[in-house]
Amino acid sequence: MFNSIHEECGVFGIFEPQKTNVAKTTYFGLYALQHRGQEACGIVTSDDGVFRLQKGVGLVSDVFTKENLQAIDGANMAIGHVRYSTTGGNNINNVQPLVVKHIKGNLALAHNGNLTNADEIRKKFELNGAIFHATSDTEDIAYQIVSERLDAPSIEEAIKRSMDKIEGAYSCIAMSPTKLIAFRDKNGFRPLCLGKTKTGGYIVASESCAIDSVDGEFIRDIAPGEILTISAECLKSDFIKSEKTSLCVFEFIYFSRPDSIIEGASVHKARLNAGKILALESPVDADIVIGVPDSGIDAAMGYSMESKIPYGMGFVKNKYMGRSFIKPTQEERQNTVKIKLNVVKETIKDKRVILIDDSIVRGTTSAHIIKLLKDNGAKEVHLRISSPAFKHPCYFGTDIDSEENLIACKYDNVNDIARFIGADSLAYLSIEGAHKLAETKCNFCDACFSGKYPVEIKNTNYKNKFEEKIRR
Repeated sequence: MFNSIHEECGVFGIFEPQKTNVAKTTYFGLYALQHRGQEACGIVTSDDGVFRLQKGVGLVSDVFTKENLQAIDGANMAIGHVRYSTTGGNNINNVQPLVVKHIKGNLALAHNGNLTNADEIRKKFELNGAIFHATSDTEDIAYQIVSERLDAPSIEEAIKRSMDKIEGAYSCIAMSPTKLIAFRDKNGFRPLCLGKTKTGGYIVASESCAIDSVDGEFIRDIAPGEILTISAECLKSDFIKSEKTSLCVFEFIYFSRPDSIIEGASVHKARLNAGKILALESPVDADIVIGVPDSGIDAAMGYSMESKIPYGMGFVKNKYMGRSFIKPTQEERQNTVKIKLNVVKETIKDKRVILIDDSIVRGTTSAHIIKLLKDNGAKEVHLRISSPAFKHPCYFGTDIDSEENLIACKYDNVNDIARFIGADSLAYLSIEGAHKLAETKCNFCDACFSGKYPVEIKNTNYKNKFEEKIRR
């Protein structure tokens, strides 16, 4: 089931004072966030309250064409989404943004994260006659907001009331006929940031790299528990009571692009720091340090800097392959890995190699890469992982949901794992080291490593009943 870590989603929104090509801008913003999800994507625009939607299964470049972008352009607001399905299957009904037509107008919603009480929210509405069209928890959020909007004086007040009832991880962008509203859960599990356009408009995105890609100016992170409302009249903030921050530490280790700034810290620098800490914690005599493209490269450079062992390019990556772990089946992921990487033999031949990667989930990819190196002449391969070992499920938007499939749960110690994957030695970054890698004041969620969840975890299987075969 698992070959490597799966990630979550990316959201992008833009508000312009005048009607412009916001659909095209959102397209480029989503392109910059493509690494956060490659299964599906969508864009919805608002032209004086008339919503126009284009969405589909596939990459941004596959789903959107010049013609269908023109069909939804000429508006002043848009929100977009790239998806990897952590809840709900990969079908068109689950593709975001979600558009809802209710008694007080249109609502569009894009969501990154996972609710931990989605099942009880859905069941509550279903018992009152609600009909759900999808199986993702984004529809649960939409139902809650629309329910609150019936007697709330504004859409932002409805969102604020909803945030007292939905639990877990959510970084969301909502669009009403006249407003763009960004809101983030009180723990701040997933990133969300604010930028400004050159024409006086505003951008909201999962990562600052998306703001950079459309020539915007990064302003700040949206705070945990914040509801940020953007309209023609003003930019205003409101807050629910926030908790101790619990940003997913894997945003720095793997998910986010290295050119992004998350909570005031450079992702690239954090990965360099992870490599440096790893070199101090787990040194080994070797001739060369290499990284697994792409997320292992920065940490490998950091390991080399600290250890004074030369860094070299060990692999050439086929840039036209998608990220293998996002492929929907195990067989497809394995086939992708086979043609994704090729060894630079001159770098590793007859050398003791330190191989840096961001994680091991099931171990099959690591075993394949190590075999590639040894088949091409590496004398030794010492694997160093720039994160702690995955030992527990994640309920906040990362697809790690079965301990029985995690290699660190199958074996008692790292030596047994090393033998299984064919490495001469293996070491992980410590949990303490993971908390030191980013120069930020926020606290991290490390539950997938430590098992210490910052919020209560509830039943999360109810909505999947519609995607399971009837057992006779």
